[in-house]
Amino acid sequence: MGQVAEAVKAYVLEEFLPGEDPSELTESTPLNSTGILDSIATLSLVSFLEERFNIQIEPHELDGDSFTNIANIEQLVNSKL
Repeated sequence: MGQVAEAVKAYVLEEFLPGEDPSELTESTPLNSTGILDSIATLSLVSFLEERFNIQIEPHELDGDSFTNIANIEQLVNSKL
């Protein structure tokens, strides 16, 4: 897991899954269909990513597969670094 993926995982565990086993959250764990990320949680995550990595995520990038799992989020962030 890369630096971006580790940061995303830590944030998701702390903010949305407190007390959960960290090994259960992998790069491919579905975040939307499992209810880990809803629309409000996604906006919170976007704010974290923009601040942490000094990037700008465009509204159209929230559609599609970009936020379906940690691996896709990492790919999006890395494309902006």
